[in-house]
Amino acid sequence: MRICVAGAAGAFGMKHLDALSKIEGVEVTSVVGRTKESIEAFAAERGIGHATTDLNESLLRDDVDAVILSTPTQMHAEQSLACMRAGKHVMCEIPMSDNIEDARALVAAQKDSGVVGMVGHVRRFNPSHQYVHNKIKAGEFNIQQMDVQTYFFRRTNTNAMGNPRSWTDHLLWHHACHTVDLFIYQTGEAPSEVFGIQGPKHPDLGIAMDMTIGMKSPKGAICTLSLSFNNNGPLGTFFRYIGDTNTYIARYDDLVDGHEKPIDLSDVAVSNNGIELIDREFIDAIREGREPNSSFAQGLPAMEVLHKIEEMMSV
Repeated sequence: MRICVAGAAGAFGMKHLDALSKIEGVEVTSVVGRTKESIEAFAAERGIGHATTDLNESLLRDDVDAVILSTPTQMHAEQSLACMRAGKHVMCEIPMSDNIEDARALVAAQKDSGVVGMVGHVRRFNPSHQYVHNKIKAGEFNIQQMDVQTYFFRRTNTNAMGNPRSWTDHLLWHHACHTVDLFIYQTGEAPSEVFGIQGPKHPDLGIAMDMTIGMKSPKGAICTLSLSFNNNGPLGTFFRYIGDTNTYIARYDDLVDGHEKPIDLSDVAVSNNGIELIDREFIDAIREGREPNSSFAQGLPAMEVLHKIEEMMSV
C-alpha cells in the first residue's frame, strides 16, 4: 500500500508518518508541504522518494494508492474531492469540512467513486472509548450522560507544537466535532435535541473562544460539552461517562472508573495509539474492499448537528 501524506511536516502529519511505519506492507511514497525547500528537506530526512507543494502532482503518480490529509480544515473538502476524483482512497483529519454543503458533497463523491473515503474521528479508536463502546454493545452499560470538557490555551494562532499556524482553528467545526461524533457513535443514534451558545469572539482571530453545547438522544441520553481556548490550566479533552451500571472517566488513552481506579486497556486493541488504529482501519478497509469505521457517510450526522448549532448561534 503506497501512501501520500499531505501536511506531513505538521504536528499530526508526523503522527501519521510514525503510525504508518508500524503497519506492515505500507510505504509512504510522497509527501506534500507548504514550501518547496522545507518539504524536500523533510522528505530527504525521512527517506521518502517524492516531495511537492502541490497535492495534484502526487495524485497523478502511479506509486500513490491512497492519501492521508493532515492539512488545514479549510482545505479538507476540496482536497478530499480531488483525491476521490483521481481514484485515490482518502482519509482526512477531522473535520471533513467546515460547512454542511461540502460534507454532503463528500458523501456523494465517495459513493460515486467507489474508493474508501474516511474521516479521522480518533475518539472512535482510542482504546479508552473502545472499552466503553464494547460495554455498550455487550449490553453491560448504557449512557445516561456524557460530561465533556475540551480546554486549550490558544489566545495566539499556534499549533499543537507551539508553531505559528497558517489557518485559524475553530471550537465548533473542529473540537466540538470530536464529541458530537463520539456521542452519536456511543449512543447509536443522532441527537433529537441540540443547543449551542458561544462567548465573545477574539478581536484578532475572529472566532468564539468559549462555547457550550448540549445534546439529547431520542432514547434520553444527554451530553454537555464545554469548550474553551481561554483555559490557562490543564489542557486537553476529558470525558465522564455516567451510566446505569458504572461511571468511566477517559483522559486521552487512559480510563478510570468514577473512583479513579485505573482500568486495564491492554487487550482492547493492537495498539494504544489512536492515530495508529485509525490508519490501520483505513488500510484494512482498502485491502478488504469495505466501508471503514468513520467513513464520510458515518461522519455526516455529526456535521448535520454542527450545522444546526451554528445556525442557532448566528441568530
